[in-house]
Parts: sequence; C-alpha cells; structure tokens
Amino acid sequence: MENEWAIDSNESDVLIKTRHSLIDYMSGSKNNFKGHVAIQNDQVEDASIEFLLNVNDKEVNSNQKNKDLKLIDFFDKNESPVIQFKSTSFEKINKNINFLKGFLTIKNITKMVELDTEFIGFNNYNGVQKASFEITGNINRKDFGLNYNMLSQSGGYAVGKDIKLIANLEFTH
Repeated sequence: MENEWAIDSNESDVLIKTRHSLIDYMSGSKNNFKGHVAIQNDQVEDASIEFLLNVNDKEVNSNQKNKDLKLIDFFDKNESPVIQFKSTSFEKINKNINFLKGFLTIKNITKMVELDTEFIGFNNYNGVQKASFEITGNINRKDFGLNYNMLSQSGGYAVGKDIKLIANLEFTH
C-alpha cells in the first residue's frame, strides 16, 4: 500500500556546518520547504524535495556575529542570499540508503548534486502520523563562489573547502 506524505515546513530545518563548527541553522518556519514522499511497506519508494532558504532572514546578535562565521558572510551585500535545492530524481538502494539528485543553487551558481537520504522512521504526534528523514551532502563551497574565509586563532583558515548540508525533514500523512 503506497501513501503520499507532504513536507511539514514548520518541523523541518537545514544545518550548514563545517567539520568543527556550525555555520548556520535555518528553520522551516522562516523558509520555504516543499515536497512529498511515497512510502510503501515502511520504505521510501519515491521522493520529491524542494527548499528555498534565505540565509539573511534572521535576527543576528552582533556580539555573536563578530565571533562566528555565518553563511551570510559568504555573500556580497548586493547579492540575494538564497540557497535553493530542487530534486530531479530519487534512487532507492535499500530501506535506509537512498540518493536524491537535484539542482543546488547558491550565489546564482547551479550545479547537480547527489544527497544521501536516510529514512529515520515514523512517529505519532497528537494523533498526526509523521515520517522523518535526514538528507546530507558534502559540498565544495568554492564550486559555488563561497570564497570568504577568516583566519582562526591558530593562524590557519577557519573553514575548509567542504561544507556539509544537513536537512532534517518531517512529513505528515
């Protein structure tokens, strides 16, 4: 029996991080998430995911901003600081290993990426059935023009070439 599940923006979020530190957290309540998954026999059979994240749409504590690198620091002030992903295909390997391919756009540069998609499981919240997923991918930030860097206290660069995108997505039935 196959069921379509719709994404719940309010319960979804994206983390952008490097190996040692969190760069940004973007909650679904302030960003635009769209998508659905098809689940059959407790396994994902198909998925379509889109999100549009505005990395400048938050209140920033100025003291915190001076200490930590934020994603907005990578953008020029005249640019529209958005990250967009739109899936083009879903490949099922087994129950927990799936790949979502799609177009990722950062700083008006669009590239095809492949993201790992893990089905975390089902839960029931106040009578509403939910399904949770984690989508992860390593992205070479320089491929998207995210060239800004800052020196760490030890004199090396604070951010490596790869950033990790982690999307925690929740779907309701």
